[in-house]
Amino acid sequence: MYSKDYQYLCSDFQIKKNMEHVFKRKIYQQMLDWKTQNQGKSALLIEGARRIGKSTIVEQFAIQEYKSYILIDFNKASQKVRSLFDDLMDLDYIFLYLQSAYRTTLYPRESVIIFDEVQQCPKARQAIKYLVQDGRYDYMETGSLISIHQNIDGITIPSEEDRIDMYPMDYEEFRWAMDDTATIPLLKQMFERQISLGDDMNRQYMRDLRLYMLVGGMPQAVSEYLNTKNLRAVDSVKRKIIKLYIDDFRKIDKTGKIGKLFTAIPSMLARGVSRFYPTSVIKGVKADKIEDYLIALEESKTVNFAYHATDPQVGLPLSEDKSRFKLFVGDTGLMVTLAFWDKSFTENVLYDKLLADRLPANLGYVYENLVAQMLRGAGNELYYYTWPKDEKHNYEVDFLLSRGAKICPLEIKSGNYNSHASLDEFCKKFSSRVGNRYLVYTKDLRKDGATMLVPVYMAGLL
Repeated sequence: MYSKDYQYLCSDFQIKKNMEHVFKRKIYQQMLDWKTQNQGKSALLIEGARRIGKSTIVEQFAIQEYKSYILIDFNKASQKVRSLFDDLMDLDYIFLYLQSAYRTTLYPRESVIIFDEVQQCPKARQAIKYLVQDGRYDYMETGSLISIHQNIDGITIPSEEDRIDMYPMDYEEFRWAMDDTATIPLLKQMFERQISLGDDMNRQYMRDLRLYMLVGGMPQAVSEYLNTKNLRAVDSVKRKIIKLYIDDFRKIDKTGKIGKLFTAIPSMLARGVSRFYPTSVIKGVKADKIEDYLIALEESKTVNFAYHATDPQVGLPLSEDKSRFKLFVGDTGLMVTLAFWDKSFTENVLYDKLLADRLPANLGYVYENLVAQMLRGAGNELYYYTWPKDEKHNYEVDFLLSRGAKICPLEIKSGNYNSHASLDEFCKKFSSRVGNRYLVYTKDLRKDGATMLVPVYMAGLL
């Protein structure tokens, strides 16, 4: 449980932020666990893509859990503040200067210093080792693109760091933002007891989910929806976020090739191929350079990688093929906008089709991206498996989950289904390894023989 009433915290903080929407996030409990259990023995680094709410949540946490705090935003900190971390011989002077510059009193063991966007000041990150050893205050860091080689060049990465990955708002957090705290606990009970919801309830839950797919989990986009109830305005916010990502990629690679890989994700998924082909997007680039681009893309946290498992077993990382993977956009709301990046909002048929529940089969990749996001947000690494059916066709299991001593295969269907041939063949091929088997689709919860048919809004519960 949160240490105080988190709802009141959000209300108080909202006033401080000039009435912008401030959302309850699950990561808060992980942060609280760190503070309680760690007792200042390490800093907390929160990594994630830009615009997912890292700065907001650390400031919320600082207000709620400490007597005072200083937040140093290295995107706009003065050169004098940055230079403090070049020489750590006199920590007393550093703390005195920070208190004066930020007009805040620090209290030993009752205050926290936040390094926001710490990748912009590598020396500050290196200083964490000695600041933690000093022991007077707690330290939190946020970072985007933080692990990319150029941001850690020439510095010693501190071992005194605990790391937490942060993701866009998951579906339950989105429902909280819609002032709905009942839906997900109810769905959990129905799933655990394997009780069907009925067609009317399923239609309602699918309508709610489709709104999440269109708006997405980026706090700015969710806030814009709450303020305007206008999907055109939401789309405009998402386009600005995507442009920000592309600009960030260009800072790493001036040729723009990383950005091209990112923007190609929807078209590659739409083709239904069994892997992402970088060479079809950026031609004439050497393999080692492509690998660098992919590492940068993965570490940006803007995408989710699903790796092919060559020999599916409980230890899925042992059989992952790093050269064979699928790419998904980290936030499905962004992917909906990215799918029609070169067209205006009015030409983005995904909005109309999703709202009307008439998503054709060739747009079913939207659901696949959503399930990837839901599984990743729930803490799962993503793996899939494909193998030959005949000379021209393959079987494919969309996702594999390791549960206990068994593997749980998932097949994704965007609408009605007549069969689940890939799932059936996989379970025959690896019968001794298979636990529960799931077909994730848009209809009601039920069983089909040994296969559990799960509505897509329950995918995060698997």
